[in-house]
Amino acid sequence: MKSYVCTVCGYIYNPEDGDPDNGVNPGTAFESIPEDWVCPLCGVGKDQFEEVK
Repeated sequence: MKSYVCTVCGYIYNPEDGDPDNGVNPGTAFESIPEDWVCPLCGVGKDQFEEVK
């Protein structure tokens, strides 16, 4: 699974870790995160994330 970085603050979503504090279980692919999820650091939406190359 691919990691994604927030283009606003640099937070990296790692699917192996998920975001359990915000309801995203470890092992959840970025594409499977609910559309209303926001960056846990700066609050922007999924549309502000880019795939880590």
